[in-house]
Amino acid sequence: QVQLVESGGDLVQPGGSLRLSCAASGLNLDYYAIGWFRQAPGKGREGGGCFKSFDGSTVYANSVQGRFTLSRINAENTVYLQMTSLNPEDPAVYYCAVGHPTVWAIPDEYDYWGKGTQVDVSS
Repeated sequence: QVQLVESGGDLVQPGGSLRLSCAASGLNLDYYAIGWFRQAPGKGREGGGCFKSFDGSTVYANSVQGRFTLSRINAENTVYLQMTSLNPEDPAVYYCAVGHPTVWAIPDEYDYWGKGTQVDVSS
């Protein structure tokens, strides 16, 4: 059974940083792309970035480019999302998803989803 578990969400002050984790079981992330999405209240699910395991490449949405970084430590079945310079536009539930997307930012392109972790930004 495939399971994705996000963790690391918290309340931080504007300008602060967080590192989210997406731990996978039941599949080997070596063969998948891992997308990070977020959903704020009343809004649709927005793609933040994607880590492509087959070549280690990453792609980001314009809204987080330069502030968010995706990474994976070799031999760990976990992908990390390092978030810096958090601002009032960033609060949301953050989800990771796994699949073989043709277009990384389209949620329907992914096969498996975690349940999300809450990120809040407030002074």
